[in-house]
Amino acid sequence: MTTKDALISSVIKDINLAPAGYTRLDWVSNNMPVLTALKQEFSQSRPLQGKTIACCLHLEAKTGYLLQTLQAAGAQVAACASNPLSTQDQVVAALVNSGIAVYAIHGENSEDYHRFLNLTLDNHPDAIIDDGADLISILVKERPQQARQIIGGCEETTTGIFRLRSMDKEGSLPFPLIAVNDAYMKYLFDNRYGTGQSVWDGINRTTNLVVAGKNVVVAGYGWCGKGVSMRALGMGARVIITEIDPIKANEAVMDGFEVMTMSEAAGMGDIFITVTGNINVIRREHLELMKDNVILANAGHFDVEISKGDLNSLAVNKRQVRQNIEEFLLADGRRLYLLAQGRLVNLAAGDGHPAEVMDLSFSLQALSLLYLFENQGKLGPHVHEVPQAIDLRVARLKLQAEGINIDSLTGEQEKYLSSWDTSL
Repeated sequence: MTTKDALISSVIKDINLAPAGYTRLDWVSNNMPVLTALKQEFSQSRPLQGKTIACCLHLEAKTGYLLQTLQAAGAQVAACASNPLSTQDQVVAALVNSGIAVYAIHGENSEDYHRFLNLTLDNHPDAIIDDGADLISILVKERPQQARQIIGGCEETTTGIFRLRSMDKEGSLPFPLIAVNDAYMKYLFDNRYGTGQSVWDGINRTTNLVVAGKNVVVAGYGWCGKGVSMRALGMGARVIITEIDPIKANEAVMDGFEVMTMSEAAGMGDIFITVTGNINVIRREHLELMKDNVILANAGHFDVEISKGDLNSLAVNKRQVRQNIEEFLLADGRRLYLLAQGRLVNLAAGDGHPAEVMDLSFSLQALSLLYLFENQGKLGPHVHEVPQAIDLRVARLKLQAEGINIDSLTGEQEKYLSSWDTSL
């Protein structure tokens, strides 16, 4: 099926799902006041008029509202999914019906996932918004000539930033990238409060089991891990942290959590949640020590943190026991339960972060994208931080939307803080 303005025809499940998608988009728009304010502003100024933006994101309602905001700014928008299980076909249909080109179907296989990435890039975008750096990786490895034509991009996730900084270090980054994930108004809220709430929403609605009284093992104590641990504690769990960073491990101890190795925690945990961005965090040596009825969930971007290869090799039988729960029966009778195929549990088995939190992250994305165009030719092919002015603007807009006022420095206070001589 074709879209009104797209260069390449969309590939989606069913355009007739659009009415349900519009309802979801309406709900999140009512709870995303910062992005709504920007959308209203952009619809007047049209700062992206004549530009094409390619996006690889979790295609659900909040992301859909970001795409509509870019469209309101005058852009032609093409999008694909950054995770096959997070796509909401209803939202995708509504976006296509609104003139946005989308290539995504919930549950798409690996072959289609790669094909849809390339179809998105076939629209010859001027800039990109990525979630995990898959679009950028394809440009670097498979489409280097096209990469030279792109002005720049924005990256949403911690995992994506890891990949981009690696490219930057080896000199293979083809254009400037804005590390949206590293902005204060992103990671202090999205990574901590967003991940903390949405991960448990996905686990709780999927398992329908109590958390209170259980041993919860959280692998990784970055900002996402902090949020997941904080919410687990609030629900009455005993929380164990595993870490490789001695500074973060000390922080977890002082926050009141037990800290140990995964090998030590393996035999104690009832629920395991990985949130590290690394590979094989839970593997055979840990699986062999786990109790019966353990729940395994991943909150990192890629489905590599829990070794599915080791799970499969240890299992003598597998079966689906509930939606998004797969049982692995081991030879000794123990049963281990993997949620959402080891993919992002908050999006593959839930609706992702709350709208109010993504309001901040996606406002940063929109403003950072404009910053790239405003500074075209001035930024080198490196990973760049979000300008402080953008971070502060989003913060002020959020306070304004909440009706909250804060103090400002007096002239005397500004002078005092700017001088080394406190006697002045």
